[in-house]
Amino acid sequence: MKKRRYISQKNDHKLMEIGRLILRFMNENSSKIYNYKQIADGIDYKNPRQRELVIQALHKLQSSEKIKETDKGKYIVNLKIAGTLTGTIDFNQSGNAYVTVEGMKDDIFIHSKNVKDALQGDKVLIVTYTYKGKKLEGSVLEVIERGRTEFVGTLQVVPHKEFGFVVCDKKSINTDIFIPKGKFGGAEDGDKVVVKMTEWKPGDKNPEGEIIQVLGAPGEHETEIHSILAEYGLPYQFPEEVERDADKIDRRIIDEEVAKRWDMRDITTFTIDPKDAKDFDDALSIRKLDNGNWEIGVHIADVSHYVIPGTILDDEAYQRATSVYLVDRVVPMLPEVLSNDVCSLRPNEDKYTFSAVFELNDQAEVKKQWFGRTVIHSDRRFTYEEAQERLETKEGDYAEEILVLDSLAKIMRAERIRKGAITFDRSEVRFNLDENSQPIGVYFKISKDSNHLIEEFMLLANRKVSEFVSLSKGQPTNNTFIYRVHDDPDPAKLEALRDFVSTFGYKMDLANTKKVAESLNRLLSDVKGKGEENMIETLAMRSMSKAVYSTDPIGHYGLGFEYYSHFTSPIRRYPDLIAHRLLQHYLDGGKSPNREEVEEKSKHCSSMERLAADAERDSIKFMQVKFMEKHLGETFMGVISGVAEFGFWVEIPENGAEGLIKLRDLVDDSYVYDKSTHAVYGSRTGKKYQLGDEVQIKVVKANLIQKQLDFKIVD
Repeated sequence: MKKRRYISQKNDHKLMEIGRLILRFMNENSSKIYNYKQIADGIDYKNPRQRELVIQALHKLQSSEKIKETDKGKYIVNLKIAGTLTGTIDFNQSGNAYVTVEGMKDDIFIHSKNVKDALQGDKVLIVTYTYKGKKLEGSVLEVIERGRTEFVGTLQVVPHKEFGFVVCDKKSINTDIFIPKGKFGGAEDGDKVVVKMTEWKPGDKNPEGEIIQVLGAPGEHETEIHSILAEYGLPYQFPEEVERDADKIDRRIIDEEVAKRWDMRDITTFTIDPKDAKDFDDALSIRKLDNGNWEIGVHIADVSHYVIPGTILDDEAYQRATSVYLVDRVVPMLPEVLSNDVCSLRPNEDKYTFSAVFELNDQAEVKKQWFGRTVIHSDRRFTYEEAQERLETKEGDYAEEILVLDSLAKIMRAERIRKGAITFDRSEVRFNLDENSQPIGVYFKISKDSNHLIEEFMLLANRKVSEFVSLSKGQPTNNTFIYRVHDDPDPAKLEALRDFVSTFGYKMDLANTKKVAESLNRLLSDVKGKGEENMIETLAMRSMSKAVYSTDPIGHYGLGFEYYSHFTSPIRRYPDLIAHRLLQHYLDGGKSPNREEVEEKSKHCSSMERLAADAERDSIKFMQVKFMEKHLGETFMGVISGVAEFGFWVEIPENGAEGLIKLRDLVDDSYVYDKSTHAVYGSRTGKKYQLGDEVQIKVVKANLIQKQLDFKIVD
């Protein structure tokens, strides 16, 4: 009996071990459904005896509710019970972190003492628990996959030693990287470098690495711009073989190819773009039809004609996924010969395009539509300013056509808003640069009617392409496509916004989706020109979900569209190129391709878009700090734009620069942070600094490396 009990205990122990392996494997993609064969393969249990043990372990996990059987023989992790979860870790400045788990609404808090050897962006396995009855917390058990292994920082060589450390620029990287002898890569003490982490031995305080690139002296313009790109893993040069491949592309417009397309070269066509643009993705054509309606063509550069799947050119474009627009330069998705020449819809040149052509009546109602490949000839290249001048003066070449387009665009815009679209119309900070790319002035880009004109026709094309693929006689087709989706706002964030704006006398109705949209539009309209405008707009935007790419057409909340895709910018966005290829595939009568492959590409493009946006934001911060260096010691009026436990940020409205005021520097009192009111309060005096308050500040420090300004309150 004892021997049998021992064998039974040994078997139970074995099943527990297999159960842990299964949970770890399934947690790597906790939203995916697996059958037992996939699970057995995933943990490398492949012979019949091992597979039988896997089945037994699955039954045990199911009985303990750590996994759920969604269908016969198909399993998914029960995130609420399993105890161990897999997610991506995100650190804040304090060293604490949050882990985002796919399928869970709330992130899981990880105290700094429980992060183990995890670094920013790592995929980690955590164990979860509740501490003193509070919200779910966790501890890192292990790093499953490094989010990155290359970091930007400054080399500090230890005096009289043959080793050093790289101090990373990002505060979210909470450790220095040890550089042993022989791994300096030509770098010297004080150089800004890119370091590759090679190992982190158990028990070691610091990871070990080697320097793979010397960027230059910290604070210098080119060094810092290249540091931004390196920080986010964004390339700033194309490999030689990609450039060679691009140079070989046939630029000719060939009769044989034209014969396969709708030849629209004799129809009035023009582009409207920023004055410094070189990559002209889109053009509009317009002509009046005999029945009194308007034929409007939205013509998009036919990048898919030149960039072919499976080529190194396409592989490079996919890896980049987007062009990156820094303050002083563009890092293009495609080599310049394509982005600024072959594909760019330059004036007085024949170009291959992929078009959405609409017949509209004077009420901007779509009576007919057509999608397909075309050839066009742009008659004129307008800047937004030139087009705006024609709208305001009603004079100049093509003024009549631009006025018609504007009239139709205004009707479409009003209809969108009526149906629930939200109109965030924030001004964007821009810089005047000298010949050395140094900032000599700041201005704000404001959208006018000419901008809205182009926006509305691009939205029309994007929406109608998406609907064409997704619907047949009003019913879903289930065709695989790449959508631009925007989920509903987080109700908790909306409630917090409602409570906060009520202190300014504004009301919001959160009864349903339509009421929320109406309330947000009314709020954004009511705050125009008020002192709290920027702050409330910022909070309203933070209450929104992030738009991403997906094969699941959940709709676009912000635009109020049920189906929406990106189709109009394939020179600078890879998802648009995917949309072009899929649309042509369906026009040719093709069957729906593998959804998982397109979903994987969607996720990659979303990820690269976030990195590009972060890099663009960092380049703006760098330029703002550089601009404000010349104003050290000067005083400005500012508005409190953010509040945290350790301080608050103040934005200077005249130039958009934002600086931090640390609570420890407020010597008149001891201040306590109140999250619910977005304010800090003096413990003795009751003095309050709240989001949206006007304060006078002095610029006391400009740190180019951290891209951070420090301000001081001036009484």
